[in-house]
Amino acid sequence: MPIYNSIGQQYSKTRVPDHRIIHKLIELLNLPKNSIIADIGAGTGGYSFALANQEFFVNAVEPSPVMQKQAVEHPKVKWFTGYAEDLPLPNNSVDAVISILTIHHFSDLAKAFQEMHRVVRNGAIILLTFDIRFAQKIWLYDYFPFLWEDALRFFPLSELINLVQVNTKRRVEVIPFLLPHDLSDLFAAAAWRRPELYLQPEVRAGISSFPLADAHLVEQGVNSLATDLSSGEWDAKYGDIRNLTEVDLGYRFLRATVDLFCNE
Repeated sequence: MPIYNSIGQQYSKTRVPDHRIIHKLIELLNLPKNSIIADIGAGTGGYSFALANQEFFVNAVEPSPVMQKQAVEHPKVKWFTGYAEDLPLPNNSVDAVISILTIHHFSDLAKAFQEMHRVVRNGAIILLTFDIRFAQKIWLYDYFPFLWEDALRFFPLSELINLVQVNTKRRVEVIPFLLPHDLSDLFAAAAWRRPELYLQPEVRAGISSFPLADAHLVEQGVNSLATDLSSGEWDAKYGDIRNLTEVDLGYRFLRATVDLFCNE
């Protein structure tokens, strides 16, 4: 059963597509209007809907009916129930593929990348992912160390790039995504300058690492953060971060394109 059937009931309330991610996707896609894009692990369809509003057709693939039910209908978005490792799409049926902060949930990355390559024509495969090894170890991980420990179990970026190249025979370009201070899509590190948001249960519910973690550890971290914010201790220790407008916390776009060495 997809984990988001149990943890994603209110996902769309806090995971609101950010306009800078949308603009970057469109730039990296580099496709004419009315092109067909597959959104793999589409969740509640936020980015599918945003791209459809920019005159693209989107095939949104998502295994969880709980997530799909939260989607806003759009005439240019067509929904498919399925997994990345077995996409319910024909060969060469889309102009590009996107997958936004999802690949850490895939059960077989090699198979997922093979499937993405199978369904796409000559357009790009674009992933937004992260490697904690490139991140500054900010205050967040002092209160919630399990977030750091969980992230260290994910593939290093170099291994991920190699997996994409081996399984798609595509060239991979890496584009750092510095996190703005006012992101609307509240994924794990998105509220790095807004510690108060991590006190909100609905925000934590939209970040899979929190509901999947030991509830006692989460409660312990929340209580400690609330106490330090109330007393001024947090600002004394970490307040300088409020002067930053963006920060590198390990998030990266990967753009995989067909190249001459592919013999395609």
